[in-house]
Amino acid sequence: EVQLVESGGGLVQAGGSLRLSCATAGFVFDDYAIGWFRQAPGKEREWVSCFKGSDGSTTYPDSMKGRFTFSSDNVKKAVYLIMSSLKPEDTAVYYCSADAGDYCVGMNYWGKGTLVTVSS
Repeated sequence: EVQLVESGGGLVQAGGSLRLSCATAGFVFDDYAIGWFRQAPGKEREWVSCFKGSDGSTTYPDSMKGRFTFSSDNVKKAVYLIMSSLKPEDTAVYYCSADAGDYCVGMNYWGKGTLVTVSS
């Protein structure tokens, strides 16, 4: 079965950096899309990055481009979100997601999330 477990969240000061990890199991990266999403209190869930395993490409929203970077380790079967220049508005629960295909929509598999709090 597909399993996703996030870790690495915590408290960080504005302007700081943090790396989130997602340990995975039960699927082959090449066949899946892997996404990072986040949800802040009172806000809609939004996507942070989408990795297309079929070609190894990653896309980001414009607001996060240049600040957030996705990486993967096929040996450890883990994916990461490296965040820098963090802002208080980045405070949210961050989720790792996956599904067969090339798009980070309608994802069927989700981790439980890890909380990132950015203080001013």
